[in-house]
Amino acid sequence: MKNTEIAGQLNEIADLLQEQNANPFRVNAYRHAASTLENLQQPVTEVIEQRGFEGLLELPGIGEGIARSIYEFVATGRMSRLESLRAGHDTVLLFEQIPGVGPKLAHQILETLHIETLEALELAAHNGRLETVPGFSHKKVSMVQAWLAQVLGKRRPVTQEEGRAAEPPVSLLLQIDRQYRDKADADELLKIAPKRFNPKGESWLPVMHATKKEWHFTALYSNTARAHQLNQTKDWVVIYFYDKEHHEGQHTVVTETRGTLVGKRVVRGRESECQDHYFHNVG
Repeated sequence: MKNTEIAGQLNEIADLLQEQNANPFRVNAYRHAASTLENLQQPVTEVIEQRGFEGLLELPGIGEGIARSIYEFVATGRMSRLESLRAGHDTVLLFEQIPGVGPKLAHQILETLHIETLEALELAAHNGRLETVPGFSHKKVSMVQAWLAQVLGKRRPVTQEEGRAAEPPVSLLLQIDRQYRDKADADELLKIAPKRFNPKGESWLPVMHATKKEWHFTALYSNTARAHQLNQTKDWVVIYFYDKEHHEGQHTVVTETRGTLVGKRVVRGRESECQDHYFHNVG
């Protein structure tokens, strides 16, 4: 695996972010990291072998978030951040690579939590949400935590409290959801051409980047096979987020079809918090 190959992945992320009018500082961060790898005399794989994740952080222009993407690519041959930006990767195959997680459990994760990246899965594994997925015992969740810690290059275990703190409040996610849908309906957003379920290569998928309360968001309608199967491509909104501490994650906001929140917009996997939100914000 050559440094130029990984740099190419980082430059593609930068290109996609730039096309989507993302924060210029974020775009430049990926370009600077790519340049660092292109000019690095030592193979980055050797850096990881000799100094681990800390070795990546010692390289100029590489912060923790980008280092995690590099580490993941070296370990698995995939970069989930890039696949997410391409809007339509096969999430089931991504989760199936985790030891002990086959097609059935991978689908269960999608059905229950609506998450599509390894970073989002890591948060779910540490804040208690993964244990709500059928088939995930405490022991299996611990195994997933350990595997993700190795693949994503975490320097120390994430505590349950940190996992919960590393996500925006549901009130903010619902605000981003409403803003995205309003702008999409008004045709005010840039449209991208997703790789999957788009045989003609048309630019039809609206994407929005926003920064609120120190969180950076990317929102777009779901382009997964399940969303198409259930005709929810104009209802399910996928929101990716990260903050200055490089906490990264993703949630899907949907219109609830059952229970006390029927008809309400709900952050999948955080329904109880949504219940409290609507209780304290009548109307």
